[in-house]
Amino acid sequence: MTHDTFTGVFPAMTTPFDDDESIDHETLRAHAQRLEAAGVDGLVPVGTTGESATMTHDEHVEVIETVVDAVDDVPVIAGSGSNNTREALELSERAEAAGADALLLISPYYNIPEPDGMEHHFRAIADAVDLPQIVYNVPGRTGRNIAVETAVALSRHENIVGYKAASGDLNRTNEVIERTRHENFSVLSGDDALTLPIIGQGGTGCVSVAANVEPERTVALVGAALENDFDRARELQYELGDLFRTLFIETNPIPIKEAMEIRGIHSSTMRSPLNPLQPEHREQLGSVLAELDE
Repeated sequence: MTHDTFTGVFPAMTTPFDDDESIDHETLRAHAQRLEAAGVDGLVPVGTTGESATMTHDEHVEVIETVVDAVDDVPVIAGSGSNNTREALELSERAEAAGADALLLISPYYNIPEPDGMEHHFRAIADAVDLPQIVYNVPGRTGRNIAVETAVALSRHENIVGYKAASGDLNRTNEVIERTRHENFSVLSGDDALTLPIIGQGGTGCVSVAANVEPERTVALVGAALENDFDRARELQYELGDLFRTLFIETNPIPIKEAMEIRGIHSSTMRSPLNPLQPEHREQLGSVLAELDE
């Protein structure tokens, strides 16, 4: 894989479950193929949106294997992070064995390591697993930002070639872009609503929740922005703005799972402790999707 692999749209894939909460591999396969046909640049299974937090390690691997087997020409970037370095390393090695092309590694959550511990965590995995790796900054989930200095230091590791920005802090993201612009390093938006400004700053695309349900429009938006056609990109941003906001009206992936069911793509079944979308929010989401269908 090359640096260019991390340019474009990479859907953070939902995981379809049957009514008994077992993984629906047949529908997962069809979901992956549908996204590939829509023109996305890669797939990201078993991340936050894929409900990895409630999966066993064996289920992680099974989902990766299904997605890898389903697609022909797009890379599979497997979520394999953990707050336990040994566990993240084991998951990363198993993801590699399952055929993943790259890894997405969330920063350690709950234990809140200091910057030196954070850097050691990512380096330990990058030293041991010879796959391209994206570090993932989402302090709302983890309790701590990846320090800009840490991101810059990690960008110099040959296997750490990307940064997923989901802090909501454009100043922080801009500094990471600015200070890594001479490295073989991509900065991807982890928040659909901020993809356009992040690309405007020099980012290279997005790991997208919305692309699960609106892949073609998301691909068109990002493609226009990357081609510096910001008039077209802004129009698409305005079209999708209500969807971007509504998909986070409750905790992700609750709204996107409902959106997938409303569109008839797969069931909204989730594993506890996630609950179904509130009825008033489901009505709002349905209206937003109906407007996009007009």
